[in-house]
Amino acid sequence: MENGYNIFWTPNALRELEDTIQYLQYNFSDKEIKKLVFKIENFTEIISRNPFVFPKAGNKSVHKAVVLKFNTLYYRVRGKNIEVLSFFSNRQSPDRNRLK
Repeated sequence: MENGYNIFWTPNALRELEDTIQYLQYNFSDKEIKKLVFKIENFTEIISRNPFVFPKAGNKSVHKAVVLKFNTLYYRVRGKNIEVLSFFSNRQSPDRNRLK
């Protein structure tokens, strides 16, 4: 992005996003998937311009953003890059959310 941070998704975050989309495909309509895609695009635009707008999670270098009621995105800033570490489904047990 021009004058912004570059966003990279880790394999773990991409896998979690894919699992979320599959869940929505089986249990909801395309409307929910489109809403999720829109929210993710909006979110990435915000953090590419100001990655420190969202609060830090328990880990000092990791930020946490609730994308939708049931999805939380965890990321960290490294130089001019943003690494999306996890696209966590809040429907899961919090114990499963182990950031590396």
